[in-house]
Amino acid sequence: MIAKTPQIIVKNLTIAYGDFVLLKKLNFSINKGDIFIIMGGSGCGKSSLLHVLTGLVPASKGHIIIDNIDFTASTKAEQDKLMQRCGILYQSGALFSSMTLAENVALPLQQYSNYSDKFIRELVEFKLSLVGLAGFGDYFPSEISGGMKKRAGLARALALDPSIVYFDEPSAGLDPVSSKLLDDLILDINQSLGTTIVIVTHELESIFNIGTNSIFLDANIKQIGARGNPKELLKNPPNSEVARFLTRGGK
Repeated sequence: MIAKTPQIIVKNLTIAYGDFVLLKKLNFSINKGDIFIIMGGSGCGKSSLLHVLTGLVPASKGHIIIDNIDFTASTKAEQDKLMQRCGILYQSGALFSSMTLAENVALPLQQYSNYSDKFIRELVEFKLSLVGLAGFGDYFPSEISGGMKKRAGLARALALDPSIVYFDEPSAGLDPVSSKLLDDLILDINQSLGTTIVIVTHELESIFNIGTNSIFLDANIKQIGARGNPKELLKNPPNSEVARFLTRGGK
């Protein structure tokens, strides 16, 4: 059996807003090449944890180690540099409405690389092709469907060839067919590029179809209530909260 290498290590992490503690004493690792699911019911702190992992919100206590670098102890400039190794797909896709899809995807390349305009155009075409949007570069976000917006957002997230991509509720607002297509695309990217995927979601179909590892955030104890492969947790739930979530959707 090939040993797995942790790419993200979370140690004794606490997330609090003033005196209100949302999550406490979180300890978990995300291995290279994982499709790692952060799951739990509404209000458990899934998105807040993602915001801390990506540096949008500071941790109250604890450490996040990314590629052997202590992200939480780094300066803002060091965090920004480290996050250039990461891509983020927000719930809405977060595309700039006044820019074409090609311009949206080109933006991080223009900001964080020294590539020529010609090479950037070629890379943009490749990234759009990678997510099934070849030929759509001149379209504006208002001219495409919700599923296509998510894929365009993913193309932008992949622009700098990140080793980690974070997803915040990627299936939100999508019909079942579009959601399945996005799951398939995430799986393809993980398998073909070896990208580590971290997904915040409560969508059971996605959790079981693509998740290789997971944590379940329990709002009652404000800690991790379970961890492991989602299919294995479904077979052998460690407690009633996990069983209820994995069989009824947790909403």
